[in-house]
Amino acid sequence: MTRDSNANDTDEGPLGFTHHDHDACVSETLSAAEARCAAQGLRFTPVRRKVLEILLQEHRALGAYTILDRLREGGFGSQPPVAYRALDFLVANGLAHKIERLNAFIACAHPSHSHTPAFMICRLCDAVAETQSSPARGALGDAARATGFRIERTVVEAEGVCPACIDKADA
Repeated sequence: MTRDSNANDTDEGPLGFTHHDHDACVSETLSAAEARCAAQGLRFTPVRRKVLEILLQEHRALGAYTILDRLREGGFGSQPPVAYRALDFLVANGLAHKIERLNAFIACAHPSHSHTPAFMICRLCDAVAETQSSPARGALGDAARATGFRIERTVVEAEGVCPACIDKADA
């Protein structure tokens, strides 16, 4: 993928705070989603595709009602279940993530492979950058193994200030 000059397919850096070819980012992610759904026999319906496209328009988490408004503008229905069903599908299949702190959703920055995401959220502008984490290999993983606990899911969200807002934070 050509999202940023430091990325490669197995160890992509955080996407969201870096400059990149956004049009290529959107088209490549949509293509990867289509390919993944086809390979797994999943129905990538027009509504699901449109919701992913809406999420890809900005590297910022969007709430379900914002997504619903944009679906309505695109002629896709106006009932909340329309957006929630599409979001549930995208999250369940690793094409989007829920940002718990914001109760909002963001397109997956690394849809071509499974991973454990970690998110950096700007407290000033709500921009979100996704990177990969390995909680099972760090201190949390050590603690889990020591107690016989099996980690099934983690949510790593760090709040701070993005590069675009750093001057505002110091003012």
